[in-house]
Amino acid sequence: MSQIKNRLASIRDWMSANNLNALIIPHEDEYLSEYIPPECERLAWATGFTGSAGAAVILNNKAAIFVDGRYTVQVRNQVNESLLEYKHLISEPYLKWIQENTDNGAKVGYDSRLHRANWVKSAKKSLGQKLELVSISENPIDLYWHEKPAAKCEEALLLDEKFTGKSSADKRNEIATTLKSKNVDAAFLTQLDSIAWLLNIRGTDVPCNPVLLCHAIIYSDSSVDLFINLEKIPDEFENHVGPGVKTLLSSEMKTQISNLNQKKVLYNSTGNNAYCAQLLSEAGAKIVEGDDPCTLPKACKNDVELEGMKACHIRDAVAECEFLTWFDDQVNQGNMLDEGTLANKLDGLRANQDMYKGLSFGTISAAAGNAAMCHYSHLNQDVPGNLEMDSVYLVDSGGQYLDGTTDITRTVAVGNPSKFIKKMFTLVLKGHISLGSARFPNGIGGQHVDTLARQFLWHHGYDFDHGTGHGVGCFLNVHEGPHRIGKGANNVPLIPGMVVSNEPGYYEDGQFGIRCENLVFVKESTKEGLYEFENLTFVPFDTRLIDKSLMTDVELNWLNEYHKEVFEKIAPHVN
Repeated sequence: MSQIKNRLASIRDWMSANNLNALIIPHEDEYLSEYIPPECERLAWATGFTGSAGAAVILNNKAAIFVDGRYTVQVRNQVNESLLEYKHLISEPYLKWIQENTDNGAKVGYDSRLHRANWVKSAKKSLGQKLELVSISENPIDLYWHEKPAAKCEEALLLDEKFTGKSSADKRNEIATTLKSKNVDAAFLTQLDSIAWLLNIRGTDVPCNPVLLCHAIIYSDSSVDLFINLEKIPDEFENHVGPGVKTLLSSEMKTQISNLNQKKVLYNSTGNNAYCAQLLSEAGAKIVEGDDPCTLPKACKNDVELEGMKACHIRDAVAECEFLTWFDDQVNQGNMLDEGTLANKLDGLRANQDMYKGLSFGTISAAAGNAAMCHYSHLNQDVPGNLEMDSVYLVDSGGQYLDGTTDITRTVAVGNPSKFIKKMFTLVLKGHISLGSARFPNGIGGQHVDTLARQFLWHHGYDFDHGTGHGVGCFLNVHEGPHRIGKGANNVPLIPGMVVSNEPGYYEDGQFGIRCENLVFVKESTKEGLYEFENLTFVPFDTRLIDKSLMTDVELNWLNEYHKEVFEKIAPHVN
């Protein structure tokens, strides 16, 4: 507590010296990624909160931390309420809280590198004439964080075309054609997975996401300026990417942007930060609002990428099946192991697989009531939970491989769970089967098919409060757009080559949680003019949790055929 108290005092001293009445500290880093490297965990340094989303606001006389429902328990364990009030990020927005707790004319500081460009525009409108939003030239946390971890500086991995299916030169030509069709001269890229995809490179700068910290500009002639720590560039890089890619220091970005005076530059204000938009404006560039041009082609996997995704899912399933067999043995012996031991076992089995490069996200290992928190982490608890008899264990995990990315959730029985648990598992599984069996015409988006996964829960008066599916990269981010499946999902059409998760669930607060997740990809159906999904994940569902009386013959046939395919694909690779 004293350490955080001293840090907040230092921040307030800096605010006073810079004539600021408030300072916003978001969780995000300069690249606005889902996962951020340790040296960018500014919110954690200032508050002690280590969750993956949230924000804090520091005033001269008080402070507050804002988190969503995933972290209401964690924030109380990690943050002292005498130093920062607890607020809900959604129902109590921090801009509103600032307005209610400051006087007219107050100056609110923000680091433009850590906020989306569209957020700044919206925030200025929200604050109106009452408060002044001030962009700070230096971040006080960077000044006072003397023990900040050193940034990683490992060389980029040059990903061979046998994994990518397309050369960087071909990808750049494709994007250049898109830019010409939009009548723009260049596109400014800050999405790390877009740059990694475009140049066929991968890195270790960010936990779980195999990307490098960098920015890039791609021009309509297909040339690229890459701004990066040059120590990360291997000698073979130029031959790997081909002519037309210039590597520059990150510190040279501002100078290089000055060459864009009067040029039309495509910029995604919802995905890119306000600082880079500010640099473009100051340089006299004409900003054209639009989506990152790499996002859609990256999402539509080519045949080589899909073959890689299929292959890595077989190896991943071997690890998962070995784990589930070991898990049952432990339960049968009466060993009610803790969540940390279980996660470590699974992670170790996955690490034994060929071409393994790391986890695709931190393993969610959740026993009994902990599984009711859909983004639970045993690492954020004082003591990991233990298995409980006559309940369930939920494990959501995935791996990064040279040839693809995996993400799977299985819910398994511990002892003999109640009839209610079995009923809810069956309703969730029915939704999973319905979505996985869907056929749909061109133009159908994730919001349209979401109902298929929820219909049986809805019929009984239940639901789940998260998306049904997210896009998945190929040896890239486990969460990628532009497509997703959910109630409020955008209606980006689901088109061939897209990989997406199918993960309905149900959560009984404090009691149990259920989720059934496979990855699937979109392909052309045998019925002309329609699309359908094909499974990538091949791991058994726990039939001990199924109430057969709730299943139709069609659903039981699907399940039996799926398990037959699991056996045929996986059995030859396991003992």
